[in-house]
Amino acid sequence: MLHPSKQKNLADWVNFLTAAEIPVLKQTARNLLILEEDEQHLNARSIAQVVRNDPLMTVKMLRYLQQHKHRSQEHDVMEVEQIVLMLGLEATITQIPPKPLVEEILGSDHRNALVYMLKTVHRTNMASTYAFDWAVRLHDLHFEEIRVATLLHDIAEILMWCFAPDEMLQVKQIQKQDKTVRSAKAQERIFGFSLSHLQLELAHKWRLPELLITLMDDKNSCLQRVRNVSLAVSLARHAANGWDDAALPDDFEEIARLLHLKASEVMSIVHAEKQQEV
Repeated sequence: MLHPSKQKNLADWVNFLTAAEIPVLKQTARNLLILEEDEQHLNARSIAQVVRNDPLMTVKMLRYLQQHKHRSQEHDVMEVEQIVLMLGLEATITQIPPKPLVEEILGSDHRNALVYMLKTVHRTNMASTYAFDWAVRLHDLHFEEIRVATLLHDIAEILMWCFAPDEMLQVKQIQKQDKTVRSAKAQERIFGFSLSHLQLELAHKWRLPELLITLMDDKNSCLQRVRNVSLAVSLARHAANGWDDAALPDDFEEIARLLHLKASEVMSIVHAEKQQEV
């Protein structure tokens, strides 16, 4: 069900999305069902391998764990495999079912929004792959947390494609008409707030792990890990426009500084040169 029209301000949206059942991708639901019927291969790792490609199912599991934390739990958990191990297979399957489906929520009336939402999910997957690789290169032991943070960096945008497709299409229209308008400004025109602001409010409301909140907030870019996440997100966002996007040379230079490499070496790592030749 899409949001009631009376919900207009930031607080309304935070409350609505807190009460809402987070939808998941049809492909995720299908793959998890296949696993459930294959007891031989059903385990925490196989579930994590399916969930790790779906930012919606990932945040759904994180939110559930945070809502049902035991007092004895001393450390925050961000990895899906660890969440499943903590909850147990049966509880994970029964208490966090992969439904409703995004495709059913949007339906045939919002096919354009579904396409944009799926593109955003693909972009976040690309970004998380970049960030994971760079974290490993930097010998950062928190490489999995960095991957998750990058995957969820634009989760508010994905959620709004699901629950406010018409408004999100208006945001896109503003940017198409004037390409100099930044995403946050276009969002503020339509919603009255930026989606990054909404995301931080949700993260605190859902009591998501502090490390995750820190890594997802670009304002903490003085930290190497946060810079890793934000540069991966930026690269994936610009590359989605095509490998000839004018912003990419600056991205490569910034990433080169992060990794202590040359820009040409960064291009080779992310296969940009091959993509440009295609």
